[in-house]
Amino acid sequence: MAIRVEIVSWAQAAAELRAVRTEVFILEQRVPEALEWDESDQSAVHALAYVDAEAVGTGRLLIDGATQARIGRMAVRKAWRNTGVGGAVLTKLLEIAQARGCRSVLLHAQTHALAFYANHGFIAEGEQFLEVDIPHQSMRLDFNEPVP
Repeated sequence: MAIRVEIVSWAQAAAELRAVRTEVFILEQRVPEALEWDESDQSAVHALAYVDAEAVGTGRLLIDGATQARIGRMAVRKAWRNTGVGGAVLTKLLEIAQARGCRSVLLHAQTHALAFYANHGFIAEGEQFLEVDIPHQSMRLDFNEPVP
């Protein structure tokens, strides 16, 4: 299985990005549609993972100032989980953040995914909290270490 991750803009790939996120967040996790889409989609760097010609995973990167970035909207279609798709998307977003001079990356991880992010070098910060009624944990990766 060959996973291909492309960096796309919302204008280029909105239909594919929406399809993956709708399936995972709105249908599977029951996130209200009004909360899934926001103005950050227009300015974010989006990673879109394909297996063959099928869009199977996505994530977005927002640059917060000159040295910090935030990753969000990480989603992998159920049939493609635990196949390396999420890791490929995350690695591509981390490479972009580092190439743009960011020294750290923050994210809000759903608690079931804490080990996934920890395996990529992220460290939990603070207390767990609810975001859209789903338990989350703030996590941070500093680039003073090589990207995993």
